[in-house]
Amino acid sequence: QVQLVESGGGLVQTGGSLRLSCAASGRIFSTKTMAWYRQTPGKQRELVAFISGGGITNYAASVKGRFTISRDNAANMVYLQMNSLKPEDTAVYYCNTFPVIPDYWGQGTQVTVSP
Repeated sequence: QVQLVESGGGLVQTGGSLRLSCAASGRIFSTKTMAWYRQTPGKQRELVAFISGGGITNYAASVKGRFTISRDNAANMVYLQMNSLKPEDTAVYYCNTFPVIPDYWGQGTQVTVSP
């Protein structure tokens, strides 16, 4: 049974930073492309960034240059460093594989950026 548990969210002012963490259990991690997604009420979940097992990264245009995705395969962890946060980054952030495996969705972690 694979579980993904997100943490690190919170309330931050515009321009601030947060680092999100995703802890993965189960033997899925080192070869899988992992990703961060986010969702706001009334909108579809959107891809924020992904990282391949070998470390190749890709970012949504809206976060490129501000967010950095990384992973620690030995520890089964994925991270999202978020800098220069904007109010439009407010959302619940989730990690999952890329492409998504629906059974792997966790509870997410709320990020709120105040003006």
